[in-house]
Amino acid sequence: MAKKVVATLKSGAGKSFTKVIKMVKSPKTGAYTFKEEVVHNDHVKDFLSDK
Repeated sequence: MAKKVVATLKSGAGKSFTKVIKMVKSPKTGAYTFKEEVVHNDHVKDFLSDK
């Protein structure tokens, strides 16, 4: 089983995606929450810039 996992990691299958965590302030309470999402590397700036 481990050989399959190592083989898929070496192929670079998941290197084009990034987990992005963004801190968002709630308009009601003023408390901060965290919004997590896995996005493609090309769309990271779009995710962080939208309000």
